[in-house]
Amino acid sequence: MKIVARQALLGGILLVSGWATTAQVKVPTGSDEQFVQVDARRRVSKNGVSSYAPYEPFKTRTVALLPSYNPTGKSPELSRYGGWKAHRTAATGFFRVEKIGARWWGIDPEGYRYFNMAINSVTMGKSPRNEKALLDKFGSAENWMKQTISMLQENGFNCAGSWSDYKAIVEANKNINQPLAYTVNWNFMSSYGKVRGGTFQQPGHTGYPKDAIFVFDPEFERFCDTHAKQLLAFKDDPNLFGHFSDNEMPIKFKSLDNYLSLPVNEPGRKAAEAWLKEQGISSDKITDDHREAFMAVVGEKYFSIVSKAIKKYDPNHMYIGARFYSEEKHHEKFMRAIGKYLDVVTNNYYNHWTPVTRHMEEWTAWTGRPFIITEYYTKGEDSGMPNQSGAGWIVRTQADRGLFYQNYNLALVESKNCIGWHYFKYQDNDPEAKGVDPSNTDANKGIVNNYYEVWKPMMEKMKELNSQIYNLIQYFDQN
Repeated sequence: MKIVARQALLGGILLVSGWATTAQVKVPTGSDEQFVQVDARRRVSKNGVSSYAPYEPFKTRTVALLPSYNPTGKSPELSRYGGWKAHRTAATGFFRVEKIGARWWGIDPEGYRYFNMAINSVTMGKSPRNEKALLDKFGSAENWMKQTISMLQENGFNCAGSWSDYKAIVEANKNINQPLAYTVNWNFMSSYGKVRGGTFQQPGHTGYPKDAIFVFDPEFERFCDTHAKQLLAFKDDPNLFGHFSDNEMPIKFKSLDNYLSLPVNEPGRKAAEAWLKEQGISSDKITDDHREAFMAVVGEKYFSIVSKAIKKYDPNHMYIGARFYSEEKHHEKFMRAIGKYLDVVTNNYYNHWTPVTRHMEEWTAWTGRPFIITEYYTKGEDSGMPNQSGAGWIVRTQADRGLFYQNYNLALVESKNCIGWHYFKYQDNDPEAKGVDPSNTDANKGIVNNYYEVWKPMMEKMKELNSQIYNLIQYFDQN
């Protein structure tokens, strides 16, 4: 079947050579009447080689089929930040979180209850094709940002997630009535690693020798204090949602083994050996309980140092974590150790068509904090793109991508511990771009294509959910 690389939109209908343009769904019967069925391919790994499994059907919950829910109900009045004006509590002039009754909430700068809905990587493409398309469509970078903010808000998004062009957002917010909240990722550990030496590029994140971050280096704390002085420029901006400190660091269950495998003169190796000696444990007697305990030591060390630096220079804004991506978020001792340093736990959460209820309960039970899912996505086969890079599911159509968005996020809304989500990402990968992260080379991850055209069938489903977020919260809380 022939696939073409160029996508086009005509009258709101997606035109892609060689592929069907409607969602491949079936409505199950009986007790499953509130679900549709969407075919998807999951990423699998065998002997270190990743590939995609054949299509299989997944039960998919949608807004329109929620029992006894009226999807055409009146939308509530919103604050300038996207908060729910019907419910107000103490205002601090900045975003914060609060548990009200059984549910955690974001609270906007004016004191209104707020649910954070963001798109990651709201930034301009860097390839020649992207640059030309931007100028053809918007005329200038300034117009692009202004119109992009408007597009996001029209479709119910109220924030820009990690990797976004926050400087352009700050400038645009000065000249618009409804600002867009934003986040900043300061990359404390990876920035230190660049100065220190030893880091390397892995798909999606920075790599460290033996998967052992440099948290035991005696210079790291001093570096963090100096690095955090940059936050002074943002401490009075009410539109800043919060600070990320890093992205997808390898804090592994076998961190103890990893640190012990470093060269003998490395501070991390010395710290692990000293910890074993303090605990009275010989290296040949290490158990999984010891690994759990040392994993918590690594987390405590990192988050205590970074949190201190962030709060020293910006006491006004939230510290929203380091975007956990692996096994760390499923280990109780680790999560209990780091929770006291965070305002919000942020997890990149792949390989689940529907978020697991037990996971969402554990994250908050262990940390005492609410959570945000900060990365997840699907890739549409009808985009004409190879879709081999990255971790997300492959589905048949853009409408299926929208159905996944509804199913995944309805589970998050239903959880009273979730205060938002950050979908990955704004623009599709451009196969013509050079020098990009190997996880972002050829895939239909964006809400817009390489010509800044919105994937409308997907966006219609996103908007349907986003625009009803507070009605949906009320629905789940009452049912």
